[in-house]
Amino acid sequence: MSTDHRGMRISDAEREQVVAQLNTAVSEGRLTLAEFEERVDGVLRSRTFGEIEPYVSDLPVQQYKAPDFKEIRNRTSSLKRHGRWTVPRRLSISTQVGSVKLDFTEAIFGTNVVDIVLEAQSSSVELILPAGSTADLDGVDAHASNVRSRVEPSGQGITFHISGAVKSSNVKVRYQRKFWRWRW
Repeated sequence: MSTDHRGMRISDAEREQVVAQLNTAVSEGRLTLAEFEERVDGVLRSRTFGEIEPYVSDLPVQQYKAPDFKEIRNRTSSLKRHGRWTVPRRLSISTQVGSVKLDFTEAIFGTNVVDIVLEAQSSSVELILPAGSTADLDGVDAHASNVRSRVEPSGQGITFHISGAVKSSNVKVRYQRKFWRWRW
């Protein structure tokens, strides 16, 4: 755990990652079942990264390596990604007469910078970023298109650099919307 974020509140997904790390440690013989149960109970009660740190500080850090490049192609279809999925360092999105909706709010990142190259023709592209992340759309070359961003241009979270060419398309970059219990 990074000491820079000790006071930051931890999400349920991040708690699950720590529990998975503890599960791996018990399966490798690093923890007894009693220690495992005690640590899982503590992790589930924790509210910040600082509170979780004592439960994993004596365990080896799991190194996660995200793929460097991934290409998404979409032709006259609707493509959606949401939930837990792995985000590469560089992502290429190519779509023609289709719609692409990528929800990054629960995604797993191996890096703090993600480069997205868009090639869209007569399509709709919607990118839903995690809270605190930033987006730079200055590299997008738009022809008869609508490119909108409702995210902060600078911040401390994941940075998305978006570039490419869009023709007769609609590109929207935003954070997750919330109302009471609903998220979209």
